[in-house]
Amino acid sequence: MTEQLEDYILQHIDTEPEHLYQLDRDTHIKLLYSRMCSGHLQGRLLKMLVRMAKPRRILELGTFSGYSAQCLAEGLLDDDAQLHTIEIEDELEDFLREHFAKSPFCSRIHLHIGDANEILPRLGESFDLVFIDANKRQYPEYYEMVLPHVAPGGFIIADNTLWDGKVADPNTKHDPQTEGILRFNDMVASDPRVEKVIVPLRDGLTIIYKKP
Repeated sequence: MTEQLEDYILQHIDTEPEHLYQLDRDTHIKLLYSRMCSGHLQGRLLKMLVRMAKPRRILELGTFSGYSAQCLAEGLLDDDAQLHTIEIEDELEDFLREHFAKSPFCSRIHLHIGDANEILPRLGESFDLVFIDANKRQYPEYYEMVLPHVAPGGFIIADNTLWDGKVADPNTKHDPQTEGILRFNDMVASDPRVEKVIVPLRDGLTIIYKKP
């Protein structure tokens, strides 16, 4: 997508809430790898997908700055609906808690710091929607880990599944991250338990529906 086209789209969708604008600004000022932040366009899409799916329980793997978590929480329709987000980098905890506290939807967000493999079994519940945006090398393992915890008729959304076009470039030397995404894409494509589609927005977004 060209910068000109993205600017046009941003002018014709819902505006970015002030608390998310400030979060995006702080992300670019204070955090390394700020380009990992979901940003305005993808954030509004995530909120819309939550509105459409109407989940009561969301799981996020990979919180980073918390932008996507706040958008997912914003989309929840029920006051008692909940989002559990897991971040392995403990140095992000203070930043995350500071900005979650400023969110109008902070009561819906539960932050867990640590390894998802250890935390997920402790949560002890199924989820209606899972958003995967963590270590690309481990996408296949994340998929197999979370699918049993997704309710029938629920969704998995996976970010970065086109990986800057490397997945389809025969001249690209495949690094471990690209290999992880390729294995994930092949695994999902051949899995009869789910229906799937890839949306070519930003770095690719795969939407997966778990059949009842």
